[in-house]
Amino acid sequence: MVERLAREYPDATTALEHGTPLQLLVSVILSAQTTDERVNAVTPALFAKYRTAEDFATVPQAELEEMIRPTGFFRSKARAIREMSQDLVRLHGGEVPPRMEDLVELRGVGRKTANVVLGVAFDVPGLAVDTHVTRLAQLLGLTAAHDPVKIEQDVCSMVPPSEWTALGLRLILHGRRVCIARRPRCPQCVLADICPSAYLGLGPAAKRPRRKR
Repeated sequence: MVERLAREYPDATTALEHGTPLQLLVSVILSAQTTDERVNAVTPALFAKYRTAEDFATVPQAELEEMIRPTGFFRSKARAIREMSQDLVRLHGGEVPPRMEDLVELRGVGRKTANVVLGVAFDVPGLAVDTHVTRLAQLLGLTAAHDPVKIEQDVCSMVPPSEWTALGLRLILHGRRVCIARRPRCPQCVLADICPSAYLGLGPAAKRPRRKR
């Protein structure tokens, strides 16, 4: 699975446009319940106006809400960004720390967000478990868990740490482009012959490929 996804998505990376670890952290918070494209439409003006953690920590709530409104859930996201930035200033001098235990201490930052920042910004191995990774890991039989932490543990136990970050990014891409929720494109899937869930629910006309040896 790892080898096939690597061939299919050799240059997998986050689609969130950023220039610094702080910008990536803010972008990941904004990406909840919306598309990366919508986040990328908002962040150029946002990052031009607010450049440091101190800027985000002190911006008035209403002002930040207005700038990120198109991403949805703008009130809670604005509060999360401000509180996260206040914690960065208070605990880390305004710099994004490159350690999981420090990142998850920041208000508004969970393991998924921390793993994205660690893997993309700092090259620290981590599997970011979002809805795509959860769904594909279950469909592929890699886990029966629903808790993101347990899913992360199950998948990471099977894969070398050097593959964790890239695998998560590739599963996300595969979930968006091929293994789409409620309308999977099994005939176009490079994992169809080794996926225990392939072609389930696609009807009797769907032909499952022979398993490759």
